[in-house]
Amino acid sequence: MNGLLLRGALAAVGFWLGTYFVSGLHFDTAATLIVAGLLLGVMNAFLRPLLILLTLPLTVLSLGVFLLIINAGMVALVAWFMPGMRVAGFGSAFGAALIVSIVSWIGGALTRR
Repeated sequence: MNGLLLRGALAAVGFWLGTYFVSGLHFDTAATLIVAGLLLGVMNAFLRPLLILLTLPLTVLSLGVFLLIINAGMVALVAWFMPGMRVAGFGSAFGAALIVSIVSWIGGALTRR
């Protein structure tokens, strides 16, 4: 449970940073940003492994680059579920996913024992 909350908190921090660097990413309130981060953490924990398994041939052929497209799709899916979150298009979702991935990677590296 703590790992899931940590993933959600790191995703929320990534979304917060993404609002400064990605022009098409917008949140109405801070609460929406936090809930979107938690929702992305939950979706990444449960839905993302299934998507990676289903798209394994494309991921292997693209040498892992297709994982970035999966991450962008996850951000777009969260935006579809959250009424106060707006993503302008695929480019904005891709940029937000890239920032969230980098923040999550750094945060995960810092919190590992």
